[in-house]
Amino acid sequence: MKETIQKFEQANIAAIKALKEQLGKVRTGRANVSALDGVMVDYYGTPTPIKQVANLSTPDARTIQVQAWEGSLLPAIEKAIIGANLGLTPMNDGKLIRVPIPQLTEERRKDLVKQCKKMGEEGKVNVRNQRRDANEALKKQEKDKVISEDENKRAQEEVQKKTDLAIAEIDKILGEKEKEILTI
Repeated sequence: MKETIQKFEQANIAAIKALKEQLGKVRTGRANVSALDGVMVDYYGTPTPIKQVANLSTPDARTIQVQAWEGSLLPAIEKAIIGANLGLTPMNDGKLIRVPIPQLTEERRKDLVKQCKKMGEEGKVNVRNQRRDANEALKKQEKDKVISEDENKRAQEEVQKKTDLAIAEIDKILGEKEKEILTI
């Protein structure tokens, strides 16, 4: 019984972590180095994540700064950022690359909020599916006489409480992201 609940908790933690990662990739009007996470640079013929060939930083709210470990990689990094279709235009000054983050329009902000809400709903569905699986496992344990009917009922109540907490956490994360997107 405890093992089933622990598995359920781990699945909820994983679902929330996955949602945070997805939301981190949604570009807001603010510079965030995670916007370049998916960029792969051609490093001597091998596609390599940009974080492994350069130092990424945000000197201000509207700029991502990319400082390559090797100066000869600057053109390849610039080409990789353009090729990633992120809607960003890098500026190479010979020593480092600056990537200005354009201001979002109100319509684009609303679209991003809708996208985030959809991701959040998928996260909630994932949590609810985990709840269903946990409850089915508990019912099976009761049927197999591993746990009593009272233990099953208590365990299902605990699973429901943990489900409610996970969904509340998802709503909180979505609220913060929506506020971040809509802030000009």
